[in-house]
Parts: sequence; C-alpha cells; structure tokens
Amino acid sequence: MSSGKIQFAEQSGTFVLKFVGEVRLTLCSALDTTIERIFTALNFSAIVIDLTETRSIDSTTLGLLAKLSILSRQKIGLLPTVVTTHEDITRLLQSMGFDQVFNIVDTPLPCPECLADLPSQDQSEDVVKAKVLEAHRILMGLNESNREAFHDLVSALERQH
Repeated sequence: MSSGKIQFAEQSGTFVLKFVGEVRLTLCSALDTTIERIFTALNFSAIVIDLTETRSIDSTTLGLLAKLSILSRQKIGLLPTVVTTHEDITRLLQSMGFDQVFNIVDTPLPCPECLADLPSQDQSEDVVKAKVLEAHRILMGLNESNREAFHDLVSALERQH
C-alpha cells in the first residue's frame, strides 16, 4: 500500500491540496473526486498545491494536477500555485512543463493545521485504468517531451481499455 496521503482544506475561497509522502495512483480516485468538487464550488479565488512534504509523485498524479490547472484556467481564468521546497520535485515539475501551467513557488503555507485527509476510495480496475489513461493524455498535451515519454504507455492503455 502507498505510504502517502493527500490532505484538503478550503479557507476563505482558497482550496489547498497537500501531498504528503509517496503520492501514487492509489490516491488518484480521491484526488479526481476532489478536483470535481472544487469546480462545483460557486466562489473561490485560489488553488494551492502544497508539495513541501512530498517525497515522490507518480505520472498519473501529475496528470491529474495538469487537469486541475486546465480546468482552473477554463472555468475561472486562474493559474493554480504549486509550493515545492525540494529540488528534485521542482526539477520534475519543470521537466513536465508545469512551469507553463502553474505558478511554482517555494514559500510554505501558513495553515497546515486546517487540512484534513482525503477519504480513500475503492475503485474498480477499469475506473482506475480510465483515470490513468486520462491523466497521461493530459500530460502528453503539455509538451513534446511528455508526448514522446508517455506515447507507448498511452497506446498500451488504449489497447487494454
């Protein structure tokens, strides 16, 4: 089982997602549900993704974060903020083209105690595969390097789907 978790808070119109430990596709159903919930909220002014306690993050999770940014720009014209204080995570985000779809900063958030863990969600294998496929298609759309890196995986997932 994954040793990571995702925490969530909403405060004064700011939605915060904090990724702790090793964040992998086992957490993606809860993340995807939360992304949908954020965009059904009527009034919000900011989205912050806190990666200051993230040890590793997989490509499916990165794809869902890219989805979050795309929806944010489409629905409210806002670029979400990613907070990262680890060089390796920052380098990974930049290599994936996240500096084009997020404001990347290195200043931690002031309110860690207001966060609550996202509930785990059991999903069928087909639902998980569909989320993995969607996430990687989104990543491929960010830049040519991602398109090349994930082409074979997406092709294999499409054949299984």
